[in-house]
Amino acid sequence: MKANVDKDTCIGCGLCPDICPEVFQMDDDGKAKAVVDSVSSTQEDGAKDAAEQCPVNAISVE
Repeated sequence: MKANVDKDTCIGCGLCPDICPEVFQMDDDGKAKAVVDSVSSTQEDGAKDAAEQCPVNAISVE
């Protein structure tokens, strides 16, 4: 499973790293980024929750 943040859509609210810091962090540009190449089975629920909670739907988890 892979997580991706669309930087053009991201507004930098910081919600995703609050929900799932193992997968998401804020980048130097003030926007979120995925920090793992592959989302592990133990991180799946958190990554999916972060994607669902994103106010601008900038996160995909596939």
